[in-house]
Amino acid sequence: MELGDTLFELQSEAIGLEPNHLKDMDCTKCLFALGHYYPACPQPEITPGTSKHADNDFLTVLLQDNIGCLQVLHQNHWVDVPPTPGALVINIGDILQLISNDKFKSVEHRILANKIGPRVSMVCFFTTGLLPTQKLYGPIKELISKHNPPKYRETTIKEYSTYFTNKGMDGTYALLHFRL
Repeated sequence: MELGDTLFELQSEAIGLEPNHLKDMDCTKCLFALGHYYPACPQPEITPGTSKHADNDFLTVLLQDNIGCLQVLHQNHWVDVPPTPGALVINIGDILQLISNDKFKSVEHRILANKIGPRVSMVCFFTTGLLPTQKLYGPIKELISKHNPPKYRETTIKEYSTYFTNKGMDGTYALLHFRL
């Protein structure tokens, strides 16, 4: 949680806002932790692994093991994210892209199946999706101008998460559904 506080302060400042702006929007209010275990796969060439997707949160913090297999989509090419002992991978999520009006971009990524294994990772999602709130999130007013109009409609985390879950990991970008 302390790391999240620091990251959100830095991100607030990076887009010209007061350090506590994103924290005051409840971006650090809830942390959901999840462990992943991917066993070795005898035929990774015919096994898709985890489909292309972006996370439906504000921010994701990932600790991966030495196996790797994480790839990010960069300029329409898949790029390996090599594991570095003790390093954390930080992904911008869809909701942070939405509220920053595209100043921050969420990261489409996937996990490849691998003969070596098992692959173990720990991932922490900063989201308010588990809280009983109807708070609306839309582009931050201070980032909107005549030359930079809102790119997304307001939504609740619950509405976004429901759409994301119902759509499934079909390789399409969920955030496009909320674009104006």
